[in-house]
Amino acid sequence: MATFLYKLGRLAFRRRHFVALIWVALLTLAGVGAASAPPAGNSSFSIPGTEAQKAFDLLEQRFPGASADGATARVVFKAPSGEKMTDAGHKATVEKTVDELADGSEVASVADPYTGNAVSKDGTIAYASVKYDVSGMELEESTKDALEEAAQQARDAGLTVEIGGDALQAVPETGATEVIGIAVAAVVLVITFGSLVAAGLPLLTALIGVGIGVSSITALASALELGSTTSILAMMIGLAVGIDYALFIVSRYRAELAEGREREEAAGRAVGTAGSAVVFAGLTVVIALVGLAVVNIPMLTKMGVAAAGTVAIAVLIALTMIPALLGYAGRRVKPAGAKSKLLGRSRKGTEQAAGQPKANLGTRWASFVVRRPLAVLLLGVIGLGAAAVPAASLELGLPDDGSQPTSTTQRRAYDLLSEGFGPGFNGPLMVVVDAKGSDAPKDAFTDVEKQIKGLDGVVAVTPPAPNKGGDTATITVVPDSKPSSVQTEDLVHAIRDAGGDIEAKTGAETLVTGSTAMNIDVSQKLNDALVPYLVLVVGLAFLLLIVVFRSILVPLKAALGFLLSVMAALGAVVAVFQWGWLSGLMGVEETGPVMSMMPIFMVGVVFGLAMDYEVFLVTRMREAFVHGEKPNQAVVTGFKHGARVVTAAAVIMMAVFAGFIGSSESMVKMIGFGLAIAVFFDAFVVRMAIVPAVLALLGKKAWWLPKWLDRALPNVDVEGEGLRTAAERGAGPDEDRELVRT
Repeated sequence: MATFLYKLGRLAFRRRHFVALIWVALLTLAGVGAASAPPAGNSSFSIPGTEAQKAFDLLEQRFPGASADGATARVVFKAPSGEKMTDAGHKATVEKTVDELADGSEVASVADPYTGNAVSKDGTIAYASVKYDVSGMELEESTKDALEEAAQQARDAGLTVEIGGDALQAVPETGATEVIGIAVAAVVLVITFGSLVAAGLPLLTALIGVGIGVSSITALASALELGSTTSILAMMIGLAVGIDYALFIVSRYRAELAEGREREEAAGRAVGTAGSAVVFAGLTVVIALVGLAVVNIPMLTKMGVAAAGTVAIAVLIALTMIPALLGYAGRRVKPAGAKSKLLGRSRKGTEQAAGQPKANLGTRWASFVVRRPLAVLLLGVIGLGAAAVPAASLELGLPDDGSQPTSTTQRRAYDLLSEGFGPGFNGPLMVVVDAKGSDAPKDAFTDVEKQIKGLDGVVAVTPPAPNKGGDTATITVVPDSKPSSVQTEDLVHAIRDAGGDIEAKTGAETLVTGSTAMNIDVSQKLNDALVPYLVLVVGLAFLLLIVVFRSILVPLKAALGFLLSVMAALGAVVAVFQWGWLSGLMGVEETGPVMSMMPIFMVGVVFGLAMDYEVFLVTRMREAFVHGEKPNQAVVTGFKHGARVVTAAAVIMMAVFAGFIGSSESMVKMIGFGLAIAVFFDAFVVRMAIVPAVLALLGKKAWWLPKWLDRALPNVDVEGEGLRTAAERGAGPDEDRELVRT
């Protein structure tokens, strides 16, 4: 592989005009496609194989034209203190508002509070339900404006009016902190390279790669039903890995220049060595993201595949456009150790004192670790274990209006409904009774209603509402607890358990659906998929790393270290988003259950990113060991050449992920924080402390591989051994290959 990538790097360096033209053309094509594509429609959220989804599909079939996936809005009215919504003046205001809402072109129906029993017992709060023909993301702005204008007119008449539901759903915004994250990355690159030109190359290529990836996602969003969160997550991951991959190749290029090689040769060797690590690191990320398909939740699969595509683009750009841009930059990218005009010093000069070379920080740290490996290992493991403690209290759920900031009208509507009708009113359960196989459908409907009324935790049960065929009915159940509570989950299971007895008695099948039941089923499905997903992803990556490192214990240590870092990161997420620690600093206005998708998504992404640092750092150690250094010295050598760059890469990735904490979307905010803290734990505790400590304790055993397996595995030459052998023989890689053949 190293020889192939070496040739690719030299070719891109020589044919830089052609390479740059290709990438600019792809960016332009993707941009035109995004600009001309129709706006993204509703991203269908389905969970195949669950009862809630089965009930939803049955409703689509038995209640045609009911717009089951259409947007909804609840316009909630509250009378001034001491007054009631049944007062003549307030009643007239509400009825006028209902009439105005019903005039909308996309409105399917509007329920009057006074005819639909939607006034609280004390008469102070009422609500009007609005049903639309299309989803919230497909509603025209004029429809949303009409909804808000009608509410404002009722406010002007003296009522408190708030709007809940998904009709006002908007595309999430990331906020200014995203730009700050990129700015931090730029500063780190300038400090690392001491040159604006060298620092600009990783940023430029990362932005081009993300531009192509996100534009392609936007262009395909309508056809593939991609949600707005998909492009944000692809941007988040694409920026982070794009900058890091380019950083490693540019750093290796400068190191090759420092050894006296010509620029084209240095570009080829940088791509042949660091580029090999980039390929395998990117492959582990892609495996982890595409592996999300095993969960069998289409939305999660699409998010993973889209992000994996952006990572693949980042790898290709790093391997081709970086050497091309290095050709354009020429002498403006200086060898490692050369005098920096920005920093005003020579690194080589600062590393010498009294005629003796001064070890860099990475060398000094690695030397300390190999002298006291057991102490460092215990400290690192205990520290991560302590950070992981909150993960034992992990509660999973999906966001609803109750998790919105109190500044939003959706959250205020949620609170008003809870005040007037009870906390369970915001998460009603829909029970679907399929009596097609029953001899007496009406009796079956009545039996289900009676059974549900007798269950604990039920506040209200509506009479069965049959379809035109009379073989299916819906029953709305209002719990006495909020949607995300354990009590509501227990009620869902109780209704389903009772449904089994009813089916045996009447032949009618009882199914529970609705947003609350959907959330419960999603959480359960994700929990059930976590172990198979871990086995698949970690297993495939383990095999891949055996090929890369030609070792059994090094990949095993990498996987165990990843589990430590991801558990510590989940603990931090629970502490901030569930317990409320430092919530003000992170902009978390409302604490609550952790997003159901968070653990499995975090496992996938963090595993891929963790392997990045493992590959980049440990390949340098193996390279030194293969060329005759003792195990402990090889660890020190790996840190000497790789610690500075890995540190810079980790800081950059943390900055990019942390930039998304400012997003208005709670899922993006949580993932941004979780990934940033996970990178911190993995890069600075696991890879920089635990990894060298374990390697020092294992010694030569770390690089042990059974002979039969060594013969069976392909030699991918990540360390560039083929390039070194060619250089020692005084031949180019192509000539060396011919020598090997003969």
